Amino acid sequence: MMLINKIYYGDYGDREVPGGVQETQVYERAELPLWEVFIRSKQGLDHKHAGSLHAADAQMALENARDVYTRRMEGVSIWVVESKYIHASNPDEADSFYEPANDKVYRHPTFYELPDAVKYM
Repeated sequence: MMLINKIYYGDYGDREVPGGVQETQVYERAELPLWEVFIRSKQGLDHKHAGSLHAADAQMALENARDVYTRRMEGVSIWVVESKYIHASNPDEADSFYEPANDKVYRHPTFYELPDAVKYM
């Protein structure tokens, strides 16, 4: 069993937490949710998947992701998403999943003819 006690900056030892509520949660190690971490390395770029980690909540996941994945100032933005909220297609069913798009030729760029005035496209 693992006890997680959140202590915020400025809290000291047995000092009472504002409002009289102390945030303490008890987790089994296997119960900690898995979080997926996405990092944006520079302004204007997209977020890339950096890895996964276990954390009790979103704030802890953000702090752990910062400590683990951006130790050398690699990022300007971090996203964390609990893994249970990510839904993905099955690679084994790719043929049937993507097949309906094959008969829609108007979606392919080769369907359209470009005028001569358009250059470098």
